[in-house]
Amino acid sequence: MTNEKATPVKKPARQRADQIRDFRCKNLIVVIEEPENPRNIGTIIRNVNALGAEKVYVVDPRHVLSDDWQELRSEPKLSKLSVSAVKWTFVKRFGSTEECLAHLEKNRFVSIATSPHIKGKTNKYLHEVDFAEHAKLSVWFGNEARGLSDLAVARSDMCVSIPMFGMIESLNLATSSGIVLYEVTKQRRAYASRHRLRDHRGERTTPLPTIMATDR
Repeated sequence: MTNEKATPVKKPARQRADQIRDFRCKNLIVVIEEPENPRNIGTIIRNVNALGAEKVYVVDPRHVLSDDWQELRSEPKLSKLSVSAVKWTFVKRFGSTEECLAHLEKNRFVSIATSPHIKGKTNKYLHEVDFAEHAKLSVWFGNEARGLSDLAVARSDMCVSIPMFGMIESLNLATSSGIVLYEVTKQRRAYASRHRLRDHRGERTTPLPTIMATDR
């Protein structure tokens, strides 16, 4: 008989949280501006969680979503469409684009607009952008029919688009968010693997892994 306490066994969800902690992209926020279809909100939340972005902000003047995060986590439609990702993802609602931009700018986030090329703006294709340049980054996705507002574009650092080669030069919101976020998170994880600090300072002697090991 000893007084030693048994090490508590972690639940599978906690084990998974520990495994993915170092692979999450800190200070990366995804903004959805006035989405028409709530289904797309759930799908983008799923993409955000799966690809390792930190937060989702939703500009929602129609008040489709609750202001209370705990209510959002238990909202049946969002939970089902996000495959429960909303339970593990920070989601915040804003009543207007101006309110959201003011919050981001106050906290020194740089915004990037996903948009076709716009005259007078810096326009780049997805593969041309250095998404690890800024410590704090927000990536904006617009309304399914209208795209991003003029205000969101004007206050963004640049416009980023996905190069397309078909007769149809458009993708639905959920698909485009997955493509863009894959590139953004891949680059930011690669940067964090090599450098402990911003501006390429504090280079690691041994790079961190960018892909999780899996049992096969």
